[in-house]
This record gives sequence, structure tokens and C-alpha cells, in this order.
Amino acid sequence: MPDVAAIMRREVADPRGWRGDDPEVGESELLEDPAFPFRVPPADGEGAAEWRSGLFEIPRSSVVRLLVMLATNEMNVTRQHGFADRRAGMECHAKVILSRFPIGSKFFTNTRHGGENPDFYERVSGCWPMSQYVWDFGLLSVSDEEIGLIWSFDAS
Repeated sequence: MPDVAAIMRREVADPRGWRGDDPEVGESELLEDPAFPFRVPPADGEGAAEWRSGLFEIPRSSVVRLLVMLATNEMNVTRQHGFADRRAGMECHAKVILSRFPIGSKFFTNTRHGGENPDFYERVSGCWPMSQYVWDFGLLSVSDEEIGLIWSFDAS
């Protein structure tokens, strides 16, 4: 997964020029490790396979709710004050992101939340961290044209 590793190390810009939100920019940890806080996938086959084992494919129908959940405090939709009023707008923004990935794209997350058709508006209770933190949660989107990496971290 060299493309994912390059994104984690901030070596590539968004191919469409969209502005990202990277709260780590300017942090001293990036001087030592440009991928901070991510754990970059190993280059060797066995290590890469182990790293990928923490990712689980989800259907396109679950991606909008996952993106909305990633934009909430504590990654918990049920605890969001005023969510009912903000839901439509948040889902609209999530659909714009999803539109970058055509039918046939694949989507992965680092939780086994809810089986084959996970509902990310339900509380998420576990993850397989892809970072140096004990809790992180994200979406890896893959099309023939690009890879998207949208992540949320809890450094507490």
C-alpha cells in the first residue's frame, strides 16, 4: 500500500485541490515522523498483510453515516447536541465527499461495527487503531483514480 503510506506521510496533495483539515500540521511530532500520528503500513508483504487485517470492507450504503460520525465529537452521533437539526446538512457534506468515488469503489474502516451493513449512527464500541493512539477511527476509500483517507483521532 505505498499510496496509502504516501498519504499518511503527507507526501501527496489532494489530486482535486480540495483543502483538507489536518490538525497535526505544525506539530513538533511531524519533524520526527511525517506520518504522525499514523502507523504507516509496512512495505514487506507479511507486515502489510497484518496491517490490512485491521481494515474491514463496508458497503457504499454505510459510507455517508460513517463520514457524519467521523465529524462528531467523540465519534458518537448519539451524544451530539442538536444533531437532529444538523443531520441533513452533515449528510449533504458527506455525500459530496462520497461523490468523489464512483460506483465500484471500495470502502474500508477499522471497526467491525454492525456486521455487513453497519449503521454508524449507533454507538461504536471498538476499533483496531491505525495510529499511535489507543482509539482512532476512519475511512479508507479506493477507486481506480484515487485513494481517500479520512480519519479521526482521540489522543486522550
